[in-house]
Amino acid sequence: MSYNVDDLNVGGQLKVGTGINGAIQEGAEKINGSALVEGPMVVGSPDDFDEIEATLMVGQISNEDPNMPEDTSPYKTVNGISGAQPQAIFSKGNMYVQGDIFVTGSVDCFSTGRLEARHKVADRSPKLFDMPHPSTEGYRLAHACIEGPEVGVYYRGRLRNKTEIDLPSYWKDLVHAESISVQLQPIGAPQDIIIKRWDESKIYLQARGPIPIDCFYHVYAERKDVNALVVEYQGETHEDRPDREGNDPKYAGVINTRTK
Repeated sequence: MSYNVDDLNVGGQLKVGTGINGAIQEGAEKINGSALVEGPMVVGSPDDFDEIEATLMVGQISNEDPNMPEDTSPYKTVNGISGAQPQAIFSKGNMYVQGDIFVTGSVDCFSTGRLEARHKVADRSPKLFDMPHPSTEGYRLAHACIEGPEVGVYYRGRLRNKTEIDLPSYWKDLVHAESISVQLQPIGAPQDIIIKRWDESKIYLQARGPIPIDCFYHVYAERKDVNALVVEYQGETHEDRPDREGNDPKYAGVINTRTK
């Protein structure tokens, strides 16, 4: 049996289902204005969901009441697209997610809070990770990213009893071969190792004397799947940097690091 009412005011608690939940403190210590919905629950257009996809499924507003404003979106346009859908969820508070977030569209940050502030000062602040110290109780461990005037990658390791460093197979499509540079550190004894030549697949070494090559190596290169970093430009903020996405044809073809 169902009941149809025009308005319903609940001064205490609203329960949909038969479950009992301690978060709303049912009984004598109940929290007035709280609710328990066992779900699945659909909010918004009933046509947006055909099957159970979550406990709470939020669709676009489909209310055609004449008192609804024409555009209730918090942003009138986003990337040139009208926001008049309106938005399915608009939170004015913090959000905490214990789990994964899956996004099938784009992510735009308009907030004046911590995320936007971090991006605005990223060019003059170190890029850190900060974590509990793994060895010393009561301490923390912080490391910063290395920085330079290129969109670079590296490959490192140890070479033993060989004269060729095999680069990753994908490097031929990832880096400019003419940007490759190599650092070698002999292990155990001087070996007079030199770099004879290199290409997009290998580093060819040569050593004098009877001692087999045993060394550490670091190989650095500049990526070619994106445009070279625009290192110096005129502007007031990071938003003035040209080719921010690294795919403007006007900036293609000129790399920052050449070693040939």
